[in-house]
Amino acid sequence: MFTGIVEELGTLQSVKHAGNTLQLSIAAKKVLEDISLGDSIAVNGVCLTVTSFSKETFSVDVMPETFHSTSLHELAKGSYVNLERAMSANGRFGGHFVTGHVDTVGEIIQKEYKENAIYVKIAFSENEMHVLLHKGSITVDGVSLTVFGVEDGLVTISIIPHTAKETVLGIKEVGEKVNLEFDMLGKYVHTFLRSQQEGREQDQLSVEFLQENGFL
Repeated sequence: MFTGIVEELGTLQSVKHAGNTLQLSIAAKKVLEDISLGDSIAVNGVCLTVTSFSKETFSVDVMPETFHSTSLHELAKGSYVNLERAMSANGRFGGHFVTGHVDTVGEIIQKEYKENAIYVKIAFSENEMHVLLHKGSITVDGVSLTVFGVEDGLVTISIIPHTAKETVLGIKEVGEKVNLEFDMLGKYVHTFLRSQQEGREQDQLSVEFLQENGFL
């Protein structure tokens, strides 16, 4: 579990491709302070497992499912990535519930500077619109943000100067991809309500039901 509060920017030291898998070696400082094998670290919002580490770097593996469903396969040596360690039980909860399981990949289509804010418009699949709420939460490349605008297949978020400086969102430009994770609570509520609706529809009396059960 994560909070969407990025701890630091890491730098890709190497990216090894093997079919539809990756091995990433990432240079960092803060997340290495108490690192152990098997720890979970969110890399651009993707929960990955530490497979090895040194005083200056750590390595993670990216399996085929993650390769295809996130933007990690677009990373290259020298790329910056957002890093966050899994939430500790005694830590402050500054963002929102983030699992590190990406729902879809979006594309930045507009960046607009308004005084001290950067408004970023992101395009994504319209099939995911049902879990977005104006002023609700969304995770973009692992950053917990507030939804400022919702249109068909588009979501707008606003970035303050600190977020622009401390995360990859300040670096990324129009045309680049971002990992999106929608609010977990919203997804659970939607799934529950949909299952309830489907259950009610199945329980409704119909001609087909009567025929199948010998009444007609």
